[in-house]
Amino acid sequence: MKTDDFRSLIEAELIAFDQALNNKRPLNLYTPIKYTLELGGKRFRPMLTLMGCLLFNGKPEEAIKAAIGIELFHNFTLVHDDIMDKAPLRRNKPTVQKQWNQDIAILSGDALFVQSVQYIMQSPSDKLKEVLEIFTQTALEVCEGQQLDMDFEKQYNVTIPQYIKMIGLKTSVLLAGSLKIGAVIGGAGNNDAHHLYEFGKNLGIAFQLHDDILDVFGASDKVGKQKGGDIVSNKKTYLFLKAIEVADRYSKEKLQMWMQAGEENAAEKVESVKTIYEFLNVKVIAEAEMRKYFEKALEHLNSIEHCNNEVKVQIREFAENLMQRES
Repeated sequence: MKTDDFRSLIEAELIAFDQALNNKRPLNLYTPIKYTLELGGKRFRPMLTLMGCLLFNGKPEEAIKAAIGIELFHNFTLVHDDIMDKAPLRRNKPTVQKQWNQDIAILSGDALFVQSVQYIMQSPSDKLKEVLEIFTQTALEVCEGQQLDMDFEKQYNVTIPQYIKMIGLKTSVLLAGSLKIGAVIGGAGNNDAHHLYEFGKNLGIAFQLHDDILDVFGASDKVGKQKGGDIVSNKKTYLFLKAIEVADRYSKEKLQMWMQAGEENAAEKVESVKTIYEFLNVKVIAEAEMRKYFEKALEHLNSIEHCNNEVKVQIREFAENLMQRES
C-alpha cells in the first residue's frame, strides 16, 4: 500500500463516521464534532498506525478501527486544548468554543473521547487487551503533558529538560502509541515494537520543536492558527527557554516584560518577542535540536529487525516529509 492508499482508507472511515452523526441528537452535542472533523487535518497519526501494522506484514484493514480511534482522540485533545489556550482559530477557522461556546466545546469534546474509545474497542479481540493498555496509558500521559504545559505558564523557572519531558508527554507519546498499536495488531515482537515506539517518541519531539518554530516564524496563512499563539499565551517553548538561557541582561529583561504582558497588544507582543529571538539566533539553535531528535528517531527505526523493509523505507520517507512541512 502507498501513502495515498492509507489516506483513502482513513478518509472512507471518517466519512462513514461523519454521516452517522447526521442522525445523532442533540444537535449541539454532535454538530461540533462534525465541524471539528470537517476542518480536516493531515491524519498522519492514523496513517502511522496503519503503517506500523503493515511494517510487520499485518493487514491494515485489521488496524483501521484503532487508527480512527487514535484520530478521534487527537481531535478531542485539540478541542480541549483550544479551550484551555483560549485559541480563536484552528486550521484558519473559528475554534469550537468560538463557533458555539465553551460549555458546548467541553461536552462535545467529552463525547468525542468516548467515541474514540468505542473505535479502539473494535480492534482484533486477541490483541484488544494490549491495544487498550497502550491507548489508555497514552491518553493519561497526554493529560499529564497538558497539565505540565499549563503549569509552566505560571512557573518562573522552567528548564529545557523539563520542557522536553513535557512535549514528550503532550505530543510525542500519541505518535509513539499510534505506531505501537499498529505494530501490536500487525504481530510485532516486543523488541521491534519497542524500537518503533521510541522512533515515534523521538519523532514527536522533533515534530513539536518544528511546531514551536512554525508558530513564530511560519507564514500565518499556512500555520492555520493564531500567529505567535504560543507567545500570546506565555508558553515556555524551546525558543523562549533557549532565548532566556543565551540572552544578555537587556534582552532577558525585555523577554520577561513581554511574558508578563496581557493579550491587549498581542500583535506588538508577538513581533517584539520575534525580534528578540532573531537577534539571539534561537531559531537556528532550535532547528539543530530538532534535527538531533529526528536522527535519534531514525536510529530506532533502523534497529527494527523482523519487518518489511519496503515499508520501513516508506515510514522513513513519511517522517522526512513530516519534518519538511510548512504548517
